[in-house]
Amino acid sequence: MSVKGAVEEAGRKADHSDLLDAGIRVGLVFYALVHLVIAWLGLQLSLGHREDRLDHHGALHELAQHAFGAAVLWLVAAGMAVLVVWRALELFVEHRDEDTWDRWGHRATAAAKGMAYALIGASAFSVVLGDSTERSGRTEETWTARLLSLPAGPWLVAGVGLGFLAYAVVMSWRGLSGRHRKHLTAEGRHGDSGTLYLLLGTIGYVAKGVAFGIVGGLFVWAASTHDPAKSGGLDQALARVLQQPAGPWLLGAISVGLGCYGLFQLARARHLSR
Repeated sequence: MSVKGAVEEAGRKADHSDLLDAGIRVGLVFYALVHLVIAWLGLQLSLGHREDRLDHHGALHELAQHAFGAAVLWLVAAGMAVLVVWRALELFVEHRDEDTWDRWGHRATAAAKGMAYALIGASAFSVVLGDSTERSGRTEETWTARLLSLPAGPWLVAGVGLGFLAYAVVMSWRGLSGRHRKHLTAEGRHGDSGTLYLLLGTIGYVAKGVAFGIVGGLFVWAASTHDPAKSGGLDQALARVLQQPAGPWLLGAISVGLGCYGLFQLARARHLSR
């Protein structure tokens, strides 16, 4: 057997291992926890009770403030690492028997999700080592300014925005079309509990799509105005929602939706289908 064949065979064995399944379940639990904390912070802000970053940075800093916070952050980082491994296996091992377009579509999705998990894991690692919210909060504006300074900078920033908008459409469509059903086993899709799980998924995916649609809109706006201060991540996007008429109600609704997404991920961890 060639080296390439041996590597592929090892990857297939790892992909079908019970140990990886267990790790994915744990990773999904902590992924859900991050979303639930973001939802809680968003609800608190919509009620005017506190001000925190409404993204994974804010959620991780919130977790760090509680008892055993450092231990939880280490577990978050470890869980995200397992999820990155899972997506890497999807990228290089799975979907080989599909049509070319389907295969590359699934690979692109796996790569995007892997990068998202890696970002959360790296953030958990930096927070537990004492990274500051203020420093991380300037990241989006800083690299947007660097992109805008390039000859084709506005087009690059607009491309980033369109990427977020495409992700938002995919997330919302996944919820509305019921495609999130495939993430649950047959047991997880049936009965009263299954109906509840799927409803949580529908609301959660649509809410996350709306949130990231606003993120994409901010980047497109920054590109059109050549102003990096108008760009931003999830935190800035939800802060803009709060500034609109009926903003607290809108932010509260999106926060509830993100909480539903977190609860669906918990159901997915219990009834994992992959």
